[in-house]
Amino acid sequence: MTQKVPEIPPRLTDPRPVLAVGSALWVVAALVVWASGERWEWARPVCLMGLVVGLIGLTIFLIQRRGARRGDKGAQTGLR
Repeated sequence: MTQKVPEIPPRLTDPRPVLAVGSALWVVAALVVWASGERWEWARPVCLMGLVVGLIGLTIFLIQRRGARRGDKGAQTGLR
């Protein structure tokens, strides 16, 4: 006898809050690093790359969601 596995709530599977909070934290970190002057100069590229990776992730999510809404064959399922 197999047990029925409950579905994960949509609020726990939505990547938008994670992308928004992560990007906001990278923006804050970049502003702090830029305001601190030469002391944290080595961390500037790290902050900028964090922002770039977040934007790439957001772009991939938006492309997949658009494909899922259109019903494309290779798109992920369950994206709203």
